[in-house]
Amino acid sequence: MKIDLHCHSRASDGSLTPTELVKRALLQQVSVLALTDHDTTAGLAEAKQAAAGTGLTLVDGVEISSSWRNWEIHIVGLGFDVDNQPLQQLLARQSAWRQQRAEQIEAKLVKRGVTGVLALASTFAGGGNIGRSHFAKAMVELGIVAKPQLAFDKYLGKGQCAYVGNQWVELAQAVDLINQAGGVSVLAHPSKYQLSNKWLRMLTADFVAAGGQAMETIHCQINPQLQQFLQQLAQEHQLLLSAGSDFHGPSRWLELGRGLHRPDQPGVWHHFGWTKESQ
Repeated sequence: MKIDLHCHSRASDGSLTPTELVKRALLQQVSVLALTDHDTTAGLAEAKQAAAGTGLTLVDGVEISSSWRNWEIHIVGLGFDVDNQPLQQLLARQSAWRQQRAEQIEAKLVKRGVTGVLALASTFAGGGNIGRSHFAKAMVELGIVAKPQLAFDKYLGKGQCAYVGNQWVELAQAVDLINQAGGVSVLAHPSKYQLSNKWLRMLTADFVAAGGQAMETIHCQINPQLQQFLQQLAQEHQLLLSAGSDFHGPSRWLELGRGLHRPDQPGVWHHFGWTKESQ
């Protein structure tokens, strides 16, 4: 049984539509899928329609960008009330900020003589939230850089000429709003923040103090030793485990459901009853 509780569609920075994402999940024999687009639930209705009658359990999800001690930390929400107004108001503010940031990035690029990037980035976003990854893709398409990472290294990354600082919600508020909406708050991909073990312990402690309930410790691109450390950290704080690919689109490195081996330890799948026995 494959469970993937972290992936993205074109409603944010994924390359597949919600319908295409559901079809790919079925192709990969995923049993439970959470669509967790960045700061929006706009893709959920289409995904639910595509999943209806297929046997795939589709979970309402979102990935909220938050601020913690000057770090950008992502919090995944699972199984919440999509119509919860305080949560939707937050997502609307976050989406509005993403648009403002995109316009500020464009202005900085224009000052450097780099033009036309926002228009193409908007096309790649397909009407969804515009992220820096869309800018990077556009810059490759326009021949400004050879590959997306170079766009971050030369223009979009922190400290570079087109970087715009973030104005995300505080971590504690993001967690609280997910919880108040009846969902489970998950500390997303802690291995990706490049924090030392000391700082990971601090982050986990603050997340738990805010009411955090789970930690994403299971994905395919993680060092086994670090994964073991994170699972021990989750156990120390009595956090549920979560598993997610953070899939954004077809690639040789990432696939829906791939490598998400679930240990015999309390997980989000137990909390919601997403187990093999319940299928």
